[in-house]
Amino acid sequence: MAESALLVTGSNLGDRERNLEAARELVGARCGRVVAVSGIYESAPWGDVRGVDGLPAGSFLNQALRVETRLEPLELLDALQSIETQMGRRKSPGDGGGGKRQEYLSRIIDIDIIFYGERIIDHDRLRVPHPLASQREFVLRPVAEIAGDFHHPIFGATADEMLERLTGKKK
Repeated sequence: MAESALLVTGSNLGDRERNLEAARELVGARCGRVVAVSGIYESAPWGDVRGVDGLPAGSFLNQALRVETRLEPLELLDALQSIETQMGRRKSPGDGGGGKRQEYLSRIIDIDIIFYGERIIDHDRLRVPHPLASQREFVLRPVAEIAGDFHHPIFGATADEMLERLTGKKK
């Protein structure tokens, strides 16, 4: 049976829009049917993101995807990481997975699993819901656009409600 997964893609290197498009196509080809796609949102880097040259990073473009997948969560993670690698993503030295990054680098593509149905997953490689989703406008804004009524399985709030709490503004 297929499960609905909410993903957020991001890029701040190269042709950022083309990177998001390529990631969306690869996700559809390898992970399942992409049933909803948000608009593209530009945002400043979150945290201390450094470019490959060590200088402060440029802004990101982000987009949410809703995917109907038959892959189990860790299989989906492996497929997404394979797509990132194929597209030229370099992992930062402190990237231990599961939302435990210590250092952030600019990236051609980043694909995060934000929600996987209503499952709660606490694995050393994957934590779902994404542990920082409720703190990141660049995640909540596109997710709310395509799944505003989706309830966070831990907090109980909808994506719309979490976005409003974070920004102080209704969608």
